[in-house]
Amino acid sequence: MNKVIVTGGFGALGRAVGEALLAAGAQVALLDQAPAPSSLSAAALHCGGIDLCDPIATRSCIDEVAQQFGGLEGIVNVAGGFAWQTVEHGDVATWDRMYAMNVRTALLASQAALPHLLRQRRGRIVNIGAMAASRAQAGMGAYAAAKSGVARLTEAMAEEFLGSGITVNAILPGIIDTPANRAAMPDADPARWVAPAALARVVVFLLSDAAGAISGALLPVTAPLPAGR
Repeated sequence: MNKVIVTGGFGALGRAVGEALLAAGAQVALLDQAPAPSSLSAAALHCGGIDLCDPIATRSCIDEVAQQFGGLEGIVNVAGGFAWQTVEHGDVATWDRMYAMNVRTALLASQAALPHLLRQRRGRIVNIGAMAASRAQAGMGAYAAAKSGVARLTEAMAEEFLGSGITVNAILPGIIDTPANRAAMPDADPARWVAPAALARVVVFLLSDAAGAISGALLPVTAPLPAGR
């Protein structure tokens, strides 16, 4: 895939995916609701301040990127969020927010990308799910339910576009080794977590021609790499 959009592109995982794609020779656009930081690679197209929960703003941005790239071949839906909250003392607004950040963003970005992918009858959609979707722990109900929605969205789209040349898959990370997670869990052992760069390599594979026969897969990516890898 040579023309790829990454939503949530300014975060730790989005940046890692963008860097891996650039290293593979792709044209890359990083989309995010946050303003673009100055530390982003100048080789990628940066689109900050995009409300990925807004269908009009999302479609307008993706159409503009596709026009600049002369087409679109893949989209990676990294945009999402996490909140820890028990059911007993929780707020239903957290459930709505988790759905919006994780499911709605993936849905709207995919819908905006699909006309470009269908036009050429070839494309890749990769969603970022979570292992927590298969079994939620206390305090993770809203997040796990939202990531379960990402998994079901992935499966539904894969079936819908079977035979069209478009594949739809998701990766299911365990805990990702990011500065935010290290700050939130200072007593945990990050050596047991999965690195963003390792996840990015799996994403690049799913975007490649070599993965053309894979669609509807929910792929766990949880093993830490040996030091120096």
